[in-house]
Amino acid sequence: MNTFLLSLALFLALHSIPAIPAIRRSLVAILGREVYLALYSLASIAALAWVFHAALALDYVELWGPAAWQAWIAICLVPIALFFLVAGLISPNPLSISFRRGEQEAGAIVAITRHPVLWGFLLWALGHFIANGDVRSVMLFGALGIFSIIGMAMTERRNRRRLGARWNTMTLGSSVFPFAAMIGGRAPLRIDRPMIIALVVAALITVWLLAGGHAGLFGADPLTVATF
Repeated sequence: MNTFLLSLALFLALHSIPAIPAIRRSLVAILGREVYLALYSLASIAALAWVFHAALALDYVELWGPAAWQAWIAICLVPIALFFLVAGLISPNPLSISFRRGEQEAGAIVAITRHPVLWGFLLWALGHFIANGDVRSVMLFGALGIFSIIGMAMTERRNRRRLGARWNTMTLGSSVFPFAAMIGGRAPLRIDRPMIIALVVAALITVWLLAGGHAGLFGADPLTVATF
């Protein structure tokens, strides 16, 4: 348990401390933007892998039994989460997490939500939280889901303070909740190249996971549970 808590604390710190503008600017100034993003991405992947390894090493303590409908929720939510995650990372977005955050012209995904990466993590965590009724999964996916929600709130507050009078103008065509700006008539639905790439990548990863990739990595086949 101590190892799991330590790995989770490292993961949360890794995604909280560099988000502080002064620290991020200093790291970018020292390393350069491309090197910083590359090292940060590798460190994030390594930290997440350690979190999963530590969680899987914990004893299995069941809270609720598996059911087909729970697996179907995860199967439906994960492709959407992957799409949001990939589209968010590769689209220009000055208002949230992105590899292209420094660009002022926001990508089409921002019209759906200005926090696509965090929504991707939240939907992924929610799907797995429901589908896995054991203590370690509740702790893991519950913590990651709560982190995503807190991340949105912190990013909103930080950007509102940073942008000042420009906040209302820059956020006019976007919303925190997916599709809220479109439903409110403040943003049109459009599709750009990053969204198409994200759709293809999400589809390929989903097919691979359902074809045995998930079972190979984590020892659980979602389709088997969904047809149980």
